[in-house]
Order: sequence, then structure tokens, then C-alpha cells
Amino acid sequence: MIRPNKKFMELAIKAAKRSRDIGDYAIGAVLAKNGKVIAVCGNRAKTSENSSAHAEVLAITKANKIMKSRHLKDCILYTTHEPCPMCASLAVWAKLKGVVYGASYKDMKEYHRKHANKKYLWRTIDIPCKDIFNKSPENIEVVKGFMRGECIKLFHDKI
Repeated sequence: MIRPNKKFMELAIKAAKRSRDIGDYAIGAVLAKNGKVIAVCGNRAKTSENSSAHAEVLAITKANKIMKSRHLKDCILYTTHEPCPMCASLAVWAKLKGVVYGASYKDMKEYHRKHANKKYLWRTIDIPCKDIFNKSPENIEVVKGFMRGECIKLFHDKI
């Protein structure tokens, strides 16, 4: 059973704020293994003009290079927002041990309903990451809502 580490989520939140500060979505991710940080990344989809440059994808890709392996067994992904279907699928392909996230896709959907604009859409696909994991051969543990309040505040930071 995963015991979430506040230090790792705080690093993800800092990465999210850095992304926001450069004009991207305020989303951050940390990949950790055995209590040590492997990778910290913020979202770069807007600033890189690359729709796949989600914080989770970047953190997993960076960890793949650092660990010289496509499989990241025993690694845990901390992310400020529930992974989208693309990021959840990548967690499966990477064989992660678990995912810890703050704000849910329902939180994002609600924020989108109230605050989306042409510059920041906050779009979501209504498929929870747990649904992806449950349909995969991997047994990825999920801890949802960890430091949710702090992560939801990222939606409202001025960008």
C-alpha cells in the first residue's frame, strides 16, 4: 500500500507553478522510487506547441532516460491533477507501481465549466485514470485527492 509523501506532492506543486509562470497550464508531476525523486516536470503543452507534453508524460520520459529502462517498476507518479487517459495509459506501459494525484478530473471539469476561455481551455476527457488501470494487466495503485485543496488552488492562480 502506498503511503503518500507530502514532499513529493509539494515538488509537483512547485513545478506546476513554474509552468504557470511561463504561460502553460499549472500542472506538475514528480516520479519517485524508494523515497527518492527521479524526475520533476511541469506541463509544457502550450509553450512547446506539443499536445503530448503533459507533465506526467515528461516526468515518465525523463525517468525512462535516467533509469535506462522503459519499465519503471516500483516508481510512483505524483501529479497535481488526475492523469488524463493518455497519461494513465503511459503509466500502464511504464509499469508504474502507483499514482498519487491531487485534483480530480471532476474538479477540472467543474473549473472548465465555469472558467474556460480561448487561452486556457482546461479540457478533460471524462474517463477516470482508475478505469484505464482497471482495464490493464498492471496492478497500479491509486491514491486520489492527496493535497487536493492545494492542487485545486492551482486552477485559480493567475495565469
